[in-house]
Amino acid sequence: MQHRTVEDLMTHSVVRVQRDTPFKKIVRTLADHDVTAVPVVDDLGHPVGVVSEADLLRTVADRPDPAGLLPPLRADGLDTAPEGATAEELMTAPPVCARPEWSVVEAARTMDANKVKRLPVVGETGVLVGIVSRGDLLRIFLRRDEAIREEISGDVLVRTLGLAPADLTITVTDGRVAVTGTVQDESLVPVIEQLCRGVDGVVSVTADITSRADGPSGPSDRR
Repeated sequence: MQHRTVEDLMTHSVVRVQRDTPFKKIVRTLADHDVTAVPVVDDLGHPVGVVSEADLLRTVADRPDPAGLLPPLRADGLDTAPEGATAEELMTAPPVCARPEWSVVEAARTMDANKVKRLPVVGETGVLVGIVSRGDLLRIFLRRDEAIREEISGDVLVRTLGLAPADLTITVTDGRVAVTGTVQDESLVPVIEQLCRGVDGVVSVTADITSRADGPSGPSDRR
């Protein structure tokens, strides 16, 4: 079984800005490259933060309403002059980063725990080597059903568990896996389910497997 890693899914050519990049140039960079955020790097290429559209809009929201209809957010009523702000002043720091060898699950859990939409990816020396987004991680669910079925039938059941191809039938529909058939030992049932769930692109696993020794294990639906 071969699982795709962050390195397989990330964008390798990363759009980035320097600490002293001004507000307007950041806006232009986002528009030119059709992205919603960029890492901010130091002179050695180490990410020191991430500046996003939300960071930029937050600065704009701090400005006085030109029509004078809204009360100022700042107590002093001063214009924050976003066009003069730099990436270092605007960015969210420190950045939450990933490593190229991380699994999709590890990257997804890190995003969820930190409530971020993307992770700069750094190599062993801490230099920026890529960026991975939520959309990148979800690409594994674009795998064809037939590719998933072939991996489960060949890699999981035959090569990993040493089961006979005729013992179990695998069907996959929109990433939902159904396993039916017979095994010698009932203890294999949860192992089969766990390994099937670990295959890239699998949404859920339903197993209706009979043990030759103990009778049917009963259907289960594991997500």
